Amino acid sequence: MKIYVLPLLLMTAVAHASDLEREVARRLPALGHRNWIVIADAAYPLQTSPGIETITVKDSQVEAVRQVLIALSKTKHVRPVVFLDSELKFVAEKNAPGIDAYRASLNQVLQGRPAQRMLHEKIIANLDEAGKSFKVLLIKTPHTLPYTSIFLQLQCGYWSDAAEKELRNAMKAGAK
Repeated sequence: MKIYVLPLLLMTAVAHASDLEREVARRLPALGHRNWIVIADAAYPLQTSPGIETITVKDSQVEAVRQVLIALSKTKHVRPVVFLDSELKFVAEKNAPGIDAYRASLNQVLQGRPAQRMLHEKIIANLDEAGKSFKVLLIKTPHTLPYTSIFLQLQCGYWSDAAEKELRNAMKAGAK
């Protein structure tokens, strides 16, 4: 497992964010179907599966999500399926001051993208398993609100889920 820290070359948030966007864009051509990109909070564990690569950034978590989604929108070969922790909906403002504003900011960045929800421990287990065979790029931010990591499972960008289902049905029908 490799851990990288992206240097802060300029002291402006915009320049740093573009560093992250460039780093993700540099890695995207090698990533494909079944790879993951995770934008994690500060307490996210350092996982040890061989395919999980962790980099740390100084960007806010929401800004990092925005930069990754921008980079993904420029590719044709992959598209993200968004996963959020199920617990996020139930974190109370009184227990995590700022969580309501965070959820509003995240919704704005996701711009209506559908998000699947899954228990945090289940997502971590899925990443651990995926990291045994596939690359997982984990971007760790200094963000300090609970259950706020964003998980992007990459799917083929030029082949839809509906087309895959139709193909599988045709194969079943042809095998009979």
